[in-house]
Amino acid sequence: MSKQVKQMQMDVLSRTFKDVKDMLFISATGVDAQTDNRVRLGLRKKNISMLMVKNSLLRRVFADLDLKPSDEAWAGTTIVAWGGESVKDLSREVETALLKDVKLKDKVKVKTALAEGQPVPFARALTMPTRKEAIGEIVGMILGPAASIAGCLTGPAAQVASQIQTISEKKPEGEAAPAA
Repeated sequence: MSKQVKQMQMDVLSRTFKDVKDMLFISATGVDAQTDNRVRLGLRKKNISMLMVKNSLLRRVFADLDLKPSDEAWAGTTIVAWGGESVKDLSREVETALLKDVKLKDKVKVKTALAEGQPVPFARALTMPTRKEAIGEIVGMILGPAASIAGCLTGPAAQVASQIQTISEKKPEGEAAPAA
């Protein structure tokens, strides 16, 4: 392959992966064309793309984009999957489409993942919180102590108010009970 062709391929890869920070690196051997096409179409409907790449070219492109997957990403054939809202969504969809399929589970292996440009094991990518989940956890952590403080501040005041109300509703001792 000439240098010009390689450079054109690298330019296309650079444009493709310029804004991508969440991706999976997959190895697939012995998958027939119909199955591969079926899987890719199913994932494309869920806004997930897959691309088989030449390791040496993608390594150069990733060096330029400052993406550093672990070394196991470059062993053997490499298919890069990206898309979805988060690395968790991407991992779950790929797991469902590839690893739980009876025909494919022995032929496909997920090598590693990138989450926000940082390498993570695939098992960790499956359990990472999505952006919305992480924001919800943070808000919960912030509101928890605030609710405790509000309870501490309003608790004694509520007790005093309750005691005042009880005293005001109490009948004076000098009054006799109404006769029946």
